[in-house]
Amino acid sequence: MFGVLRVSMNASNYKNRLFVTLWMVTTFCVTSDADERPSLDKNFVRDVIPFLKSHCFECHNTEESEGGIAFDKYQQSANVQENYDLWEQVIRLVNEHQMPPADQPQPAKDEIAKVSSALEAELGKFDCSTDKHPGRVTIRRLNKAEYNNTIRDLTGLDLNLSDSFPSDDVGDGFDNIGDVLSLPPILLEKYLDAAYTIADGIFEDDAIKQKLLPHQPKAENLLAQAEAARLNVQHFASMAFRRPVTEAEQIRLFTIIRNAWERDSEPDEIYKTIIVAVLSSPHFLFRVEKDPEQNDDDGIRELDGFELASRLSYFLWSSMPDQRLLDLAKSGDLIRRGVLIAETKRMLLDPKAIALVDNFAGQWLQLRDVSRLMPDPDLFPNFDGELRVSMRRETELFFATMIREDRSVLEFLTADFTYVNQRLARHYGLEPVVGDGFQRVTLAKGRRGVLTHASILMLTSNPTRTSPVKRGKWILENILAEPPPSPPADVPELEEGIETLGSLREQMEQHRSNEACAVCHRTMDALGFGLENFDAIGAWRDQDGRFTIDASGELPGGMKFDGAEDLMQILTKNKAEQFCRCLTQKLLTYGLGRGLTSHDRCVVNDTYAELQKNGYRFSELVIAIVTSDPFTMRESVPQDD
Repeated sequence: MFGVLRVSMNASNYKNRLFVTLWMVTTFCVTSDADERPSLDKNFVRDVIPFLKSHCFECHNTEESEGGIAFDKYQQSANVQENYDLWEQVIRLVNEHQMPPADQPQPAKDEIAKVSSALEAELGKFDCSTDKHPGRVTIRRLNKAEYNNTIRDLTGLDLNLSDSFPSDDVGDGFDNIGDVLSLPPILLEKYLDAAYTIADGIFEDDAIKQKLLPHQPKAENLLAQAEAARLNVQHFASMAFRRPVTEAEQIRLFTIIRNAWERDSEPDEIYKTIIVAVLSSPHFLFRVEKDPEQNDDDGIRELDGFELASRLSYFLWSSMPDQRLLDLAKSGDLIRRGVLIAETKRMLLDPKAIALVDNFAGQWLQLRDVSRLMPDPDLFPNFDGELRVSMRRETELFFATMIREDRSVLEFLTADFTYVNQRLARHYGLEPVVGDGFQRVTLAKGRRGVLTHASILMLTSNPTRTSPVKRGKWILENILAEPPPSPPADVPELEEGIETLGSLREQMEQHRSNEACAVCHRTMDALGFGLENFDAIGAWRDQDGRFTIDASGELPGGMKFDGAEDLMQILTKNKAEQFCRCLTQKLLTYGLGRGLTSHDRCVVNDTYAELQKNGYRFSELVIAIVTSDPFTMRESVPQDD
């Protein structure tokens, strides 16, 4: 079955007596479900089906699919090409004794070992070499950050006009996902108003006129003026469209010039109209990529140099390609692997790579949410706006250092350094720093990596107290890619401010007496309690009211720890692969601008292998993504039979 989403847009407007039109864009976003019946897998039927029948079918069937999982539909094969993630999760939950629930009959150790081994063998059948499926990205509108940055780099005007635009929708954790970047009517109006503002700004600065419209007639005659106008239009439109304009586009734009000329419009007004037309075009507002032709092998085509330049620049800079990238695209060199790698390294060291901090880290680590947090002022009287800003800035500076110094991504968990100003140093109990700016310092014992940054600790707390559940859930989702299922609807929240039931840990142990809760909370709570030495705004503490902090815990598999530093060591030693895969999935989603599919697992596998071979350096993570098939290729729209 194929689902087809067709998006079409058109708008027209008159201003200054000149007609400006938005050119038509049509795109398809297609997903498919394989309807072929899987072939019989005798080993799966023999070794896995009996276990599922004994321990899983009762709750996970097509009639009662708890958690949205129905195992009884897998009667012949695990179908790992489409359901790899499901079986990977099954292995983990069974091995960690999280499933079946404790109130159900438990499988013997040899049963667990047998089914785990059988499922591992099934996962081993996942074949990245059979069918190549690089996927396709829905045509993507520039989001607010990309629009501002593109206008800045195109014109030199830093106007932040998109601040007045409607908020961008978020999908798969990010606001640059093509499937959710719709175009409401109000945004069309905003785009047109912004285009006129930009056109006015360009003609208020002679240097910017000269840059964007460099061709001046050498003789004062109509023919020379027409030729200069043609060259200027071609130059500006090619820059704005991030590729050479076609002959048809040039004719349409030059027709606007001719019509305006015939109406005796002033030269500046004519050029302004052309600028507005270009900046209102879908080829500026959207990142348009050609679909494969019918004669392309397997319905897949490699991106051309200009398409690849845009993918690369909007991934690393959230902006348009610079002239070097466009020149390499024009020469055909950018599509060469060696050149692509060299340019990626260059771009990561460019100041514009701060966009990765603002837009990727800001969403992966949820730093954008820090500005709206307000801890209880009675319980935390020392908290203020300056401290809030400092918290976020610390994590941003740390992430920027990871990029600039090309450090191991494992240091997100283990780093013994950070950046503090006077206000944050006092908050952390560190030695005072000299001056008002941020300085690099060694962390005190007990703090390691971003999970002990005050920004993350406050994000994962309640206004009045810490929340081991929130902190544990945040780690599972953003660090280990193990998002827990939604809680049962009838489970009550843990009440605030009740000490009669004992410490927070004791209250939560009572909360976990409900086995439906305990299945997920055993891991979540343990991770969260490892951070209990930090209060709701990230300050160190040894006491919580009249109770001594107990930051010890045990993760499934018997991994014990005492405090955040121990916990970070366990995560690095025992969960390094999970973390690297999680980070890869997040960055790949952001870089592609679409949600991942089972076929993208091949890229995740290859990326992890490259990280292992190259010291887990951040640049190797990025290079593995930008040289992958999903990043450098485009798949066609499957057609209904």
